[in-house]
This record gives sequence, structure tokens and C-alpha cells, in this order.
Amino acid sequence: MVSACLRGVPCRYDGRHKASLEVEQAVAGHDVVAFCPEVAGGLATPRRPAELVGGDGHDVLDGTARVVEDTGRDVTAEFVEGARRALAAARRAGCSQALLMPRSPSCGRGSVYDGSFTGRPVAGDGVTAALLERNGIDVRPAPGA
Repeated sequence: MVSACLRGVPCRYDGRHKASLEVEQAVAGHDVVAFCPEVAGGLATPRRPAELVGGDGHDVLDGTARVVEDTGRDVTAEFVEGARRALAAARRAGCSQALLMPRSPSCGRGSVYDGSFTGRPVAGDGVTAALLERNGIDVRPAPGA
């Protein structure tokens, strides 16, 4: 599985993509499922920026943190639904690995933004990355993104 924005789909919060030659090289020769959990969870493109507040994606899944837009609107339910749909798509396709968009509140692996909307990264995983990892999928941040 690969974050759809890394495959050239303009589904990021700002309506753009982050197509990456490094990602294309990394997945060459593999069957790939491109997926955007935020869109799958019901969020529009473009959309307001969102960050994790009170913890990371594992904490969101445990109900102790949330995902909020820069306006304060809570979009936790949409992020959790998108993660569930990403897991279902990964299972249907038999995915064992995922290359995901770094620092994203959905797809970040190892580093996400801190919830202050200042661009400050902290250790942690996004909601989708956390759910995929909990279900045995090897999740890695995409190279070059």
C-alpha cells in the first residue's frame, strides 16, 4: 500500500499531490494499492489542515487523543473511518507493507506534527499508520517525500 498522494493523486489537504521518484523506484515491480484514508473517511479535497492533539494515532485509536482541523473542528471520526477503510483495502489486496506520507496525521510513521499547527514534528504515528501496524502490516515512511 502507498499513500495515494505519493502516486500523483491530488488528494492532499491542499489539493496537491506529492508524487515521488523515490517512491516509484521503491515500488517498481510490486502490485501497489494507492489509498488516501482522509478522502476514504469522508473528507473533501482540498480541506483544512488537521493535526493530532493529545497524542498520536495509537492514542486516537485508544480514544485518548483526537484529530482537529486548524479551526478547532474535530475530525477524529473521519480519520478513524479512513484508517479502517485503508486496513480493509490492504487486507483485500494482501498487502504486507505500506509506504506512507511522512508526518501526516493519517499516514505519518515515526513522526507527526505536534498539534500546534506550527510545523513542529514530534515522535509518533498517524491514525492509519497505527492501525495498519497493529494489524501486522510493515509500515514505513516513504523515501524522498
